[in-house]
Amino acid sequence: MYKSNDMKLSQFKFRLPEELIAQFPAPYRDDARLMVLHRKSGVIEHKMVTDMVQYFDEGDLFVFNDTKVFPARLWAHKEKTNALIEVFLLRELNHKNRYWDVLVDPARKIRIGNKLTFDDDPAIVAEVIDNTTSRGRTFRFLTDYTNEEFVPRLYALGSAPLPKYIHRPMDAQTMEQYEQAFHDLPVRDMDNERYQTIFADKIGAVAVPASGLHFSKQLLKRMEIQGIETTFMTSHVSLGIFKEIDVEDLTKNKMESEQIILSQKMADAVNKAHAGQHRVCAVGTEIMRALEHVAGTNGLLKAYDGWTNKFIYPPYDFSVANAFFVNFYMPMSSQLLMVAAFAGYEETMHAYEEAVNEGYHFGDYGDAMLIVD
Repeated sequence: MYKSNDMKLSQFKFRLPEELIAQFPAPYRDDARLMVLHRKSGVIEHKMVTDMVQYFDEGDLFVFNDTKVFPARLWAHKEKTNALIEVFLLRELNHKNRYWDVLVDPARKIRIGNKLTFDDDPAIVAEVIDNTTSRGRTFRFLTDYTNEEFVPRLYALGSAPLPKYIHRPMDAQTMEQYEQAFHDLPVRDMDNERYQTIFADKIGAVAVPASGLHFSKQLLKRMEIQGIETTFMTSHVSLGIFKEIDVEDLTKNKMESEQIILSQKMADAVNKAHAGQHRVCAVGTEIMRALEHVAGTNGLLKAYDGWTNKFIYPPYDFSVANAFFVNFYMPMSSQLLMVAAFAGYEETMHAYEEAVNEGYHFGDYGDAMLIVD
């Protein structure tokens, strides 16, 4: 048994067969398996996502992320050499001058002064004006489009920013299964719709808050009928969510910052649930991190608009949410560490071992886990 105050990254390694990493979403949003982990007893139940409502009562509160993913992955050609370059949009730096923070791959081919063109819209040219990290660049986009026209045109070039572990070897059997499930819908169109929650509203994320993908209009309606409350905050998910932790000593790990926006209305909803001794369920690790960043010493919230790079790993005392709805995450990921901090290390690793043995699907398009007392 490991000491909780001496956690190392390697303790969060587990066997994950590649075939258990979901390459497509379920045909219907709430048509996914649900593992329910009771963290006090360690008891595990195997359910479906639609069964989730039976664990909550009238007045309990779910906190969702209403961030909206933008189509951040583009393909360009380098002028003169015509080399194919992947461009990943991170954030707009200056709207008027059309400066953007991006990642490029292969980065070794892209230097300051280079220009890139886009086959689907020759009216847009990207000029490299700065290096930020090994793969990071600052682009200035050159175009005759107005500022109001430009961003929609830029987004039209992009596709859903799926994580690298979704790579889809599209053999005949896979294509047949896909076509049966999604009725011949083109893959790009499916991703643009399904790699987005139904309550996505405020654009700014380069990765989806995946735990929210399981919630359909029908499931939200069932929750409403049962008297389960919902509230929304914004946490613009960054690529840091997929960044591998590269230090064994977890005290030395640094998280990338994410912007979070929490209204007073949302804070009041959480504080009211606490006062009434109702459950507060955080949907997704980015929501849990944001709640813990904003919470005061008494566990109460207030409005906030800023950034957080909070890194949560065992041991950690949570002060806001007492239920956690999450996906199944990759080995040694920051999300897995947070789940272990909430549910307990031994309980989490046992649950993940059982998930693998029972054939649960992992990743953004995978199955779900509900952690309750």
